[in-house]
Parts: sequence; C-alpha cells; structure tokens
Amino acid sequence: MSFDKIKSHFPVANHSLYANTAAIGLLSDELLEWRQEHDLDFLIGGSHMKMESFQMISDAKETVGQFLGCKRDRVALIPNFSLALNMVLEGMPKEYRVLLLETDYPSVNWPFESRGFPISYARIDEDLEEHIEAKLSEGNIQVFAFSLVQWQDGIKIDLNFIKQLRQKYPELLMIADGTQFCGAFNIDFDSSGLDILGASGYKWLLAGTGNGLMLFSQRMTEHLSLKTTGFNSVNGQLEAPGSIRLAKHMEPGHLDSLCFGSLHFSIKKLMEWNMEKIEAHNRRLIHKAMDAFGELGLISDVIRNRKDHGTILNITGDDALYAYLEQENVCCSQRGGGIRLSFHLYNTEDEINAIAKILKSAPRTLKTPKK
Repeated sequence: MSFDKIKSHFPVANHSLYANTAAIGLLSDELLEWRQEHDLDFLIGGSHMKMESFQMISDAKETVGQFLGCKRDRVALIPNFSLALNMVLEGMPKEYRVLLLETDYPSVNWPFESRGFPISYARIDEDLEEHIEAKLSEGNIQVFAFSLVQWQDGIKIDLNFIKQLRQKYPELLMIADGTQFCGAFNIDFDSSGLDILGASGYKWLLAGTGNGLMLFSQRMTEHLSLKTTGFNSVNGQLEAPGSIRLAKHMEPGHLDSLCFGSLHFSIKKLMEWNMEKIEAHNRRLIHKAMDAFGELGLISDVIRNRKDHGTILNITGDDALYAYLEQENVCCSQRGGGIRLSFHLYNTEDEINAIAKILKSAPRTLKTPKK
C-alpha cells in the first residue's frame, strides 16, 4: 500500500498539518471500526466476550514478540512505560549504580532518583555516545537507563553503539524507553544488546492510550526480584504461585482486551505496511525537515552535527510563533524552550514544504537561532 493510501485512513492527517505524533499518534478509521466491533461483541456477549479476550491477549503478546524480535514468554503487556518501570525498580537492588542522561524523559529518570539509587549523568549533545562511554569507563556502573529517542528534540542514540557497549561491558544492564522509537524505526530486541525495552503504545505505535509493552532479556531474572503478583500472574492456576516468570509479574491483574486488542491491531497494520518501508519513509521526512528548517536557521548545531536522528525536531520559536503555527493549522507542541515538530507515516514531504512556507511567512517574532 502506498503512503498516500495509508494517510487516507487517518482523518486528522487529512484536514490538518499534523506534526505532533511525539505527543500522541493518530487513530485510524480501521482501528476505530475494530474497537466498535469489540465493544459490540461485549455488549451482546457478556462473559462469552471475556473468554474470547484471553485469546486476544495471547495473540497480542505473540504479535509484539514477532514485531520486536523477542520470544513471547519474555513479553509483558503493560498499561504504560512509566508504571512498568516503577514496578521493575521495586525489584532491583538499591545499591546498583545507575547512569542516566541529563534532561531525559522524566519517566525514565525520576523513578531512579526518587528511590535514592546512586546516579551519574551523561550530557546530551552531538557527542552523546562519547559522554556515555566516558562515564562508563570510570567504572562501577551496573545500570544504564535511557530513551532511544529524546522526547524534546529527537536526538537518537546509535543502536550500533549499544551493541558495542554490550561487548565492552557484558555485565552492564541496559534499560531503554522506546516510546518515541517503536513504530517509527525497526529494532530486533534479542540482538540489540538491551536487557529491557519498554514503550507506551499511544505514540508511534498508533494504538491509542492504555497499552504498552515491556521486553526482558533472559538474564534479567538474575537481577530482579519482583513482588508484584496476582491471579493473572498464574493465569488462574491457583496451585502455581511460586512459579511465576518475570514477565507475568508485570501482569498481576486482568488485561484490558480493548486496549491490548488495539495494540495488537495496530502492530499488525504496521507489519502489513512493512516497517522497513515505514522507517525509510520516516528517514526521508526527517532529512527533508532538517534541510528545510535548517535553511531558515531554526535547527541547532547540536542536531545538525549528528549523523542520525529521530523523527522529532525542535525548532527555535517563541509563544507568538507557536500561536501562528496553530492559526495556520499546524499541530505541534512547545517543548524544551522551542517548538517540537514530529513526523510519521501519514506525513508527506509536501507537508514539510508547506510548514517551511508558513514559517517563512511568520511575523518576525523568532528567537535568535539556536547554537
């Protein structure tokens, strides 16, 4: 299917310049139809629908594993990344020394900070990987936790660098937030070098709110002692409370078939549309945007000096420019002292040209271009 046909399934993308997937991904008409059918089945089926939902949840777990390259028994379905990470850290030894990134997403950094883990920080700039390496080389770091793509400006960590860290520091535990990555780019978890990959489903996975995923490497059972448990952790087998695998500790209670059915539906669509083609499309969009907005002096040197980047850009702009963009039907966000624009499979290069034209026509209220 062409990207023009894909775009036709997202109503919001057809009546606005939607550059705000980093805030929330769009609902497709196909997913809406599935959700309506789901609730109709519940309406007329009652408890029969509950029994069907068990298979729906199982299918979702299988699909997540196929999509991200992880065996289903190490896949947990979660309501969101933030809650899941907090659950994980309750079972992690508090003496583990942790490396975080300065200004990373609060739901990555705050759970470690609030629990008093000993923490070091690496600076986020064009030399991000070098700063990380320098901190790790000082020794005595057990955990490195980070976002694959930064929420404010789209700085994307080099995945080959992660694999190199795995080779150089084999005992290092690496925990990644993929909320601004999964659905926009490809990844094979089991060969990535990561120990945990989590993501909320409402952004680039286009699955609506209330769902997410968390994947675990085999060795994480050696480092976590999770206490969260419940009826769903043993799939209703009351005689088996002592044989709960790690991923099932993350699922102590019932799972919402609407939410996780939506995740399953959306991931199946991404697979149908072909993630390799989606990633290539998104890379073309971000390169186009960096060139177009860079010519206007609105992109920082930090971003321009990076070899690779996520699908998010932060341009120089104040409240007046943000209001002007909104007036011109550009949907975006204010983040990090500038204006955040983000692009996905339902965006086009023509839309980027249109946004650049709007920026050129804006009243001269811009801040001094970023350095």
